[in-house]
Amino acid sequence: MSEDNKAAVGRRDFLRKVGIGTVGAGATLATPLVGSAQADSESNDEKRKARYKESDHVKAYYRVNRYPT
Repeated sequence: MSEDNKAAVGRRDFLRKVGIGTVGAGATLATPLVGSAQADSESNDEKRKARYKESDHVKAYYRVNRYPT
């Protein structure tokens, strides 16, 4: 019975160390990704303009998937 207890404790210690290592690695990787925020460069008119264009491949997708026209 004492052998079962030692194996369970060893597994828990391993998982704790792996968890701590993952947090440390994540903090190291996330640091260079932090930068200054930039505002949108679009005006209100540009934001409201139509962007969706029904091209040939979109029409083919609708046709193949039997969307109503």
